[in-house]
Amino acid sequence: MITDTELRLQGITVLAQALGSVEAERFVALIQREPFDYTAWRQDKWNDLSIDEISERAMAARNQEAEQGAAPDGDSATLPPRQ
Repeated sequence: MITDTELRLQGITVLAQALGSVEAERFVALIQREPFDYTAWRQDKWNDLSIDEISERAMAARNQEAEQGAAPDGDSATLPPRQ
């Protein structure tokens, strides 16, 4: 397990890579300013999908990452849209 400081640094690095430094800072400010229950959000995010649909979409996202040369991390928070 990494330290809290290492986790913060890696998190900010990933945000900056994905969003750019300005948008990453805006995101952090939003999280600090507005109440947000991440656990509830994760539990409710894919309630309308079956396990098979979630699995299919996760595999599609992993395959897309592999095709783009990204190493899959095993925990994609974003699934591709329904087709």
